[in-house]
Amino acid sequence: MSNVADDQVEGKPGWFARLRQGLAKTRDGLSSRLDQMFAVGKAIDQTLLDEIETLLITSDFGMPVTEEVIQTLTKAMSRKSLKDAEAVREALKSTLIQMIEPSALPLPQSDAEPLVVLMVGVNGAGKTTTAGKLAHRFKSEGRQVMLAAGDTYRAAAVEQLKTWGERNGVDVVAQQTGADSASVIFDALSSAKAKGADVLIADTAGRLQNKANLMQELEKIVRVMNRIDESAPHSVLLVIDGGTGQNALMQAREFKNSVPVSGLVVTKLDGTAKGGVMFALARELGLPIHFIGVGEQLDDLRPFDAKAYVEAIFDAA
Repeated sequence: MSNVADDQVEGKPGWFARLRQGLAKTRDGLSSRLDQMFAVGKAIDQTLLDEIETLLITSDFGMPVTEEVIQTLTKAMSRKSLKDAEAVREALKSTLIQMIEPSALPLPQSDAEPLVVLMVGVNGAGKTTTAGKLAHRFKSEGRQVMLAAGDTYRAAAVEQLKTWGERNGVDVVAQQTGADSASVIFDALSSAKAKGADVLIADTAGRLQNKANLMQELEKIVRVMNRIDESAPHSVLLVIDGGTGQNALMQAREFKNSVPVSGLVVTKLDGTAKGGVMFALARELGLPIHFIGVGEQLDDLRPFDAKAYVEAIFDAA
């Protein structure tokens, strides 16, 4: 049983249980195989470390993370501090927590009014849904929120954001499908300023004809925002589908090289057994992981908590 109490995460009873349930596929693939490795009488030796190495690689932790973990465990073994299977498990968990904890940072705040959050990411990652859930989160904090339907290339995205606006009771600035995305977001920021909104969350297209066009579009959005507020956007959040495993890492690298990403939101972790990709993202990108998504409910998008995450993927019932 985990030693992370439910009320340690945001003071809301039941959240750790929901996190644990959402990460069931990753835990089943990881923890159950560890249990098999740590059978009664199993020697704590190089063979065990080789098995752990294989397990981490196949769970999408990535080679840099896996190598760092194995080096740490090897040193501990040489000091004879790994007396039994439980000691190995605890050392593994502790190493992973230390590795990923620096990435668990809150979304930066700003004195600017409104705080402008730009959402980027490929189609299908959950970008528009995340924008809607963030709107719910900010509104529950008592803030006046507006949404901008900047993904004008997909009619479904505009309609989806309007639905989220109705659901949350927040204004959505939108134009017809195919409208200029930068124009929509310019109008939204102007309106947010005029209405005294606290937060503006702007959705953007996930795919144009090619990467150059996508970058040009995002640069144009920033330019038109700067006409109203030179500091905007205050956060550029890259939304990544955690279920895509190592492809998520490749995707993140590409966006980071093209767009001034300030932080990550990792979604759909409830649908994958490859939750180790979180560690690969943290280790290789050096970006804060602000939020994770582990379900469809409004409250299933939560600030990333490194210790709770590791506990949830390692602990049996």
